[in-house]
Amino acid sequence: MKDRRIVILTGAGISKESGLDTFRDPDGIWARLRIEDVATPEAFARAPGRVHDFYNYRRSGLLDPAVAPNAAHLALARLQQDWPGEVLLVTQNIDDLHERAGSPALIHMHGELLKARCLACGSVSPWREAMTVDSLCPACGADGTLRVHVVWFGEMPLEMERIYDALAACDLFVSIGTSGNVYPAAGFVAEARGNGRAHTVELNLEPSESHSLFAECRYGPATQQVPAFVEEMLHDGR
Repeated sequence: MKDRRIVILTGAGISKESGLDTFRDPDGIWARLRIEDVATPEAFARAPGRVHDFYNYRRSGLLDPAVAPNAAHLALARLQQDWPGEVLLVTQNIDDLHERAGSPALIHMHGELLKARCLACGSVSPWREAMTVDSLCPACGADGTLRVHVVWFGEMPLEMERIYDALAACDLFVSIGTSGNVYPAAGFVAEARGNGRAHTVELNLEPSESHSLFAECRYGPATQQVPAFVEEMLHDGR
């Protein structure tokens, strides 16, 4: 059965143990800030400096030397590298911890914090320093046209056609560290179940809002649950 096609969805819960804030926990980012002020196109049009400041703060946190891939990230990279079949990793996270762990096939459906997008030419460029309203586009040289390459509320997540195609063809869907209340990702388990053959698994610190849709659920820290699950997968070839 090792030729089975796998789709894995990860959310903020997998990066929390690396020291990054989650969004919807009681002490998460959205408990301290209003979405409407920092994470919408309207917020950027109204106060671009404030939006830049928010993502500059998050970018500097991600680049803190103390922040590194944890055992869950490393286990998923190992699964992708060692599983003979296809393993597509889809993340809601905008950090680069999966890449740093060595994951070779990855979709950032909500964009990437360490990239900039130009509103003038549409180019996407690596970006690790602070961004301001005066920053110049590396591709076209325009000023005042850069924004973080992150999908804001009200915008369409990235590569959705590819994701839905993979869900329609997968034999196993695994959701890790997600709240289950942010769409369209919260609907992925139903999409996978709808193909008539996919086994569905939730690995989470606690039951998500959509936990009842999963055939199998395991709860506990990602750094414990994910390595154990991957070890079983590679050992049993299930």
